[in-house]
Formats: sequence, structure tokens, C-alpha cells
Amino acid sequence: MVMGDEIKIRYHNGFDKIKYSDNSKENLAIINRTTTVTTTTSVYQTSTVNILDDSCKIINNNNNNKTSATITSSYRKDNNNTNIKHYHQNNNNMPDVDDANMQWFHGKITREEAESLLTPREDGLFLVRESTNFPGDYALCVCYNGRVEHYRVIYNDNRFTIDEEEFFDTLIELVEHYCLDADGLCTRLRDPVVNKLVNNNLTTNNNNNNFSNNNNNNNSSNNNNSNNNNNQASSLLLDPKAFEAAGWVIRMNDLKLGEILGKGEFGDVLLGSLHGQKVAVKKLKDSNSKAAQDFLTEASLMTSLRHKNLVQLLGVVFDGPSICFVTEYMAKGSLVDYLRSRGRLHVTRKDQIAFAADTCAGMAYLESKQVIHRDLAARNVLISEEGVAKVCDFGLARDQTLGLDGGKFPIKWTAPEALRFAKFSNKSDMWSFGILLWEIYSFGRVPYPRIPLADVVKHVEKGYRMEAPEGCPNEIYDIMRQAWHFDPDCRPTFSIISQKLDQLRALTT
Repeated sequence: MVMGDEIKIRYHNGFDKIKYSDNSKENLAIINRTTTVTTTTSVYQTSTVNILDDSCKIINNNNNNKTSATITSSYRKDNNNTNIKHYHQNNNNMPDVDDANMQWFHGKITREEAESLLTPREDGLFLVRESTNFPGDYALCVCYNGRVEHYRVIYNDNRFTIDEEEFFDTLIELVEHYCLDADGLCTRLRDPVVNKLVNNNLTTNNNNNNFSNNNNNNNSSNNNNSNNNNNQASSLLLDPKAFEAAGWVIRMNDLKLGEILGKGEFGDVLLGSLHGQKVAVKKLKDSNSKAAQDFLTEASLMTSLRHKNLVQLLGVVFDGPSICFVTEYMAKGSLVDYLRSRGRLHVTRKDQIAFAADTCAGMAYLESKQVIHRDLAARNVLISEEGVAKVCDFGLARDQTLGLDGGKFPIKWTAPEALRFAKFSNKSDMWSFGILLWEIYSFGRVPYPRIPLADVVKHVEKGYRMEAPEGCPNEIYDIMRQAWHFDPDCRPTFSIISQKLDQLRALTT
């Protein structure tokens, strides 16, 4: 799956593991490509806490079927920002509103007006308004499952909060947090409804926007970028006949599609059946897009990589209404959701070291093949029915000299040199593995708790490292600290850490 196309997949227990033989399949050479390096970054993750609506009632938050799509928000810190900011003063002692960076803010509109603006009702579409029931407070209005949920944003002592546990100095920080992490909301924030009155009065500048709205951007630079993307897409054409010749094509009439397991920006993931066995099927929305070529490029890489701790490609469907990407089915879902839903009562130390060792073994294999993942995190590790952890989304890997596709990468998991200079390597993957270990031993908590996203890079570059999670073995925390060495050359290899984890696994009961 391409960078930024994070798909949260809802899996069910009790499905059989797919059996397959690749004796008739050959590897496909992937196409190298060069992408433009930008400094815009997208971030994402999920969590669960209590949530409040406009009437300050607790809403049931036991819905684990999170199916968030790509977050299109971005956080940008630019020390040379020379843009003029536009402010207006609210009534009721409310804070100044920065129109340039808060185009999702619609002021004093009613609940009904907000709901009329939130169309079509796509998951994650949102806006912020002044609360009508609680003057001086705000309301965050979010679409989910065809409905609009209204969350009261309490403004007290110059700070903002929804759950009275997480507090933010500005509305911008609050919105950025819930783009990173659903943290109890029905879904993470994805696309803002831009206040057209504000948008028309501002000089739109990408260096100053927190949210890009491609539908409203008609400036010449964006047109140039669009042309560049089109040219790039045309240069990435990968002939489907190559997949067929190598034995990687699956016929649509051999595949039965079932319920939707998850949704993403570029398509849905469905439960499927291939020759009677359960599979996961990604169905692309647009088979002629650049995204489709990205997926084919990823698939071509996956044909050359075979390991028990990597999610395996089974084939690609070309003869249906859209391209389908078929992989083995991982019955217990993502590692981060597994950890959060089961917690300390059900996830044992033996489970934790097994997940760590399995993931490291898969990464050691990628390291041996000189493949860089670039987005290693617990959300990109899936758990099989047998409890085996397998790395997915390794098709995102590119040649180490390449930049970031669209600049979308997760700040809290990314090594300092990758954030600053887009220098990705197996050693930057090792940094991310250290964060993943922290996720495992914190039972799926979001990294750098209580540190605002905007401050994470600054803290890390000054030498801050997360403390060990409660109950984390010293040996595991030592590995984390090694992985977080500021100098990439001083970080260990996956091969070395894999051996250590295997030894710890053998000693853990």
C-alpha cells in the first residue's frame, strides 16, 4: 500500500490460513522511481478514551471497528515563515482565531448548518464551530458512518480539551492531535470543510496551510505539480502482462468478494475467498490513477520477497471492474489493535517477546535484501490466526536515495535524519523498530505521550528519549535505547537484534 494510504482493517477470528504454492511464480523486477522531497508531513494513529457530545454526555466508545482512511492533514514548522496571519476576535472571551491556519473553523453557525456543510458524509470529514449550547466553548463536528457526531470542546483557563484528560494550548494543536490519533473520537479527523468566506479572503500559501484542499487549489504551482505527477505516473507504467507471464495473475471468477474490512483513500479492503480459502482483497477505486501504478510497483516488489514474517502477496486481479490486490488473510488484525483490545490481562510477556522477535526477523530479512521499509510501526504489523506477527506495507520501500512520496510520513516513528534530510536506511528502520518495541511493551499506547506533536522533533534532537513502559524488561529497554542512538551508524542491525530477541524468547515463560 502506498505511503499515506493507511487502512485500518477489521479482522475476524476463526479463519483458515491461506495455503499456496509459488512454484509457478517468478519474481518481477520493480521500477525505480524518483520522488520530490517536501517538508510537509502527515501523521496518524488510533487510540480510545471517553468522548463527549454537545450535551456533555458520555458516548459509548467500545467500537473497535476503526476504519479510518488517509489523513490529509499536515503539520509544518517553518522558521522562515513570512506569511501574514489573519485573526479575528471572538466574543465571550474566546481566543483569537488564526484564519490562515484554521480554515476549518466556521464561527457561530448552528448544529443544523454544520450538518448541511458536512456533505457528502465521508468518514473523517470535519469542521469546528462555536458551541451554541455552551457559549464560550466550541464544537468539533465529525462525519462517521453516515452521521455527524458533535463533540464539545471545552475552553477553560486558556486551554482546550474534549475529554478533560488531554489539554491543548490552541485549537490547531487539538485538531492536529485528533488527526494523529482518534483518541476516543468516532474516527480520526481526515478532511476539513473549508470556510469559503475565510478562504476567499486569504492568499492561499502552502507554506502556511495546515490542511490542503486540492479541490479549491487552482494556483499555477499546483497545476504544475499536477502535471509533474501526471508525467511521473506515465513513466511508471507497469505492464500487467508481466504479472501474468510470471504467474501472479488471479482471475476474477476465481475470487469471491465478501464484506468490507476496511476503507482507504484509494480503495476498500474486503474479505475474499480464493479457491475456498480466506484472503484479503484491496480493491482500487481508480485503476488508471498514479495510485494504481504505485500499487503495482509495490506488488512487483512483493513478488521477490518471501519470508514467514512478511505478509505474502498471492496475486493481482486485472480482469474485474477494478484492479484487486490479493494477500494472505491475517485473522487477528493489526498488532496495535491487538495490543489495545486485549491489554495486560490477555497479552502475556511471552506474547510480547514473540511479536518483537517475529517482527525483527521479518525486518532482518528485508535488511538482507537491502530493502528499506520507511513506515515500520505496530499498525503495519499484522497477526495471523496462529499468533504469528508479520510485517506488511513493506512495498513502500524504495531505493535509499529516494525521497518521500508526497511528504507523508509519521513523525513519531521516523528517525531524525529521515525527518530532517529524507535519509532513509535500514538504520532509520531500526529507529522505528525501537518505537515499535515501545508500542508492544506499552500495550499499544501512542508514542511520546503528553508531548505535543509539534514538540516531538525538538525534544528528540535535544536528546530526549522515552522512558521504559511499565513492566518492560531491562533487556528490551536497552534495545530501544540502542535503536534510538542519534547517530545512525551507532544503531545495531536487525540481524544482531534478531539474535538477541530469539535468545530472550527462549528464556521467557
